[in-house]
Amino acid sequence: MSTLDEISSEINKAGSIVILTHRDPDGDAIGTALALYNALKDQGRNVEVIIPEYSRVFDEVPGIDEVLKEGSQEEYDLAISVDAATIKMLNGWATYFENAKKTIVIDHHSSNTMFGDINYVDPISPAAAQVLYGIMRALDWNITEEIGTDLMTGIITDTGGFQYSGVSQETFEIAADLMKLGVNVAKIYKKVLATHSITSFKLKVIAQDRLEFLEDGKIAFTYITNADEKKVNAETGDYEGIVNEGRNIEGVEVSIFLHEIEEGYKASLRSNNYVNVSEVCAAFGGGGHIRAAGATIEGEPEEIKEKIVAEVKKQLK
Repeated sequence: MSTLDEISSEINKAGSIVILTHRDPDGDAIGTALALYNALKDQGRNVEVIIPEYSRVFDEVPGIDEVLKEGSQEEYDLAISVDAATIKMLNGWATYFENAKKTIVIDHHSSNTMFGDINYVDPISPAAAQVLYGIMRALDWNITEEIGTDLMTGIITDTGGFQYSGVSQETFEIAADLMKLGVNVAKIYKKVLATHSITSFKLKVIAQDRLEFLEDGKIAFTYITNADEKKVNAETGDYEGIVNEGRNIEGVEVSIFLHEIEEGYKASLRSNNYVNVSEVCAAFGGGGHIRAAGATIEGEPEEIKEKIVAEVKKQLK
């Protein structure tokens, strides 16, 4: 039995299904989770999707008004994780995954630890939403305009609006297919990538004021603290995209952005041409993609900066 057949079989057998994704979900996590949720709901499945917190940038994504902060039961027949490389990334909601009778992982991170009973991981794909699209077409599931909008939200977010190196001919073919269903690419792009709240703008200004360049301008570094967020009354996800400010500066190979969380700081790294930031983050227990990765690190910003820079320098030319 192929992996796709196994996925279909477990979904058909399950009397209860829960969909989970990683903490601080981006558009790919939310879009993929909701596309799967809406597809299974349309099939008459007993399914729930748990996303405790998300940015209001995604408040128009189809199905977002049906997400739950916690599940209605402790044990599900089937738990499906999307866009998470490790079970640790599911954070406080990993219990639902661990307690489920059967588990499936759908992802596109090369650092995925294959933590499910069934793992469908395509590290070549630029977005988990693109992986899910392939599954849906292979299993002959119906893709409505709403499901297509969910999928496109994921693809647009994780490809930076089709600008990153992982974008392939297939990505554009999928976009064309979804547009035939009535999906409005321009509207999604504007909402999830080109529209910013006043508080997110204020956070970006603080981060830009702190931005420093290291190693002859090849590394850009900045950070945001909890105090900064309180100062501007920031909402969930207002720090999204700040890491790209450094990467987009001429001469920068690696951009490092720290965002304070309860466990310390979430480090987000982006590279332009040759540094494998997934390897850098792996040194701190994290991971991700070659050009985009992250890790959670304890300590103060200056201390963390020194540690990360030391790892990045090993690959700098």
